[in-house]
Amino acid sequence: MIRIAGVELTEATVTGRPAWRHDPSGVVFRLVPAGSFQMGFSDRELATIEALCDDELEWQDDYAERSRPVRAVSVPSFLMAWHPLTAAQARCFLPGYNEGDQGEDEHAAAALHSLECLDQLLAALPFRLPSEAEWEYAARAGTATLTYRGDQLPDQDTDLLSSFGDEVVIRRHENRFGVAAMGSVLEACADTYRPGYSHAPRDAEPYLGQGSRVSRGGAADCSPWQGCGEEALMFSGFRAAIEPDTVIGMINAGIRPALDWPPASS
Repeated sequence: MIRIAGVELTEATVTGRPAWRHDPSGVVFRLVPAGSFQMGFSDRELATIEALCDDELEWQDDYAERSRPVRAVSVPSFLMAWHPLTAAQARCFLPGYNEGDQGEDEHAAAALHSLECLDQLLAALPFRLPSEAEWEYAARAGTATLTYRGDQLPDQDTDLLSSFGDEVVIRRHENRFGVAAMGSVLEACADTYRPGYSHAPRDAEPYLGQGSRVSRGGAADCSPWQGCGEEALMFSGFRAAIEPDTVIGMINAGIRPALDWPPASS
């Protein structure tokens, strides 16, 4: 057993890989190794996207500008949750959580349908959010392609994962770092959103300031896909901002917790 920031974790093996488990909630963490990567959409990725746009992908130019210019980022090792919090795990920290259609689902990812609920759960968690640099580094898992699987367009029937009750399914969707379903659920990051990376740091620390929170992923929220470019939400470099809808005042965010590593010396 180890203790990180007051959180006790038990060493475990999950889908045949080493892991750390928070026993009270069942949240499983993977150790993401330290390393460096090129963050953002590279010229080669954008050329690939342009070729895909001819027949298969709807793409808006501002998508690329949100994630440019590409920069080298060094990422220390850290722990990242195997998958986003489930509805059941969210209730361990926020007993009153029961939002949306997934409120009673023990295996579906928690869907936080208001900024207030998102803030309440974040305040109750003993974990932190990953920075968006950590999120993209974990999603790429050493690759430089649109997703960790390559440059082909994701397929809703085979690549999308929005339920986490079946370990066989989760394992099939793990990348080399052992994290699953990256891009499926809209996930909140620690950073405040700014369009582009012109002034972004070259370490993995989050940018904190006034404004909306960065989001990554969200393809499952668009299911069933309607041919409106939903595949792009699964690209490792894709980013957006969590903002209330101007009409109904709702969002649909999930949380994938993180923790520092190695543990601080006692």
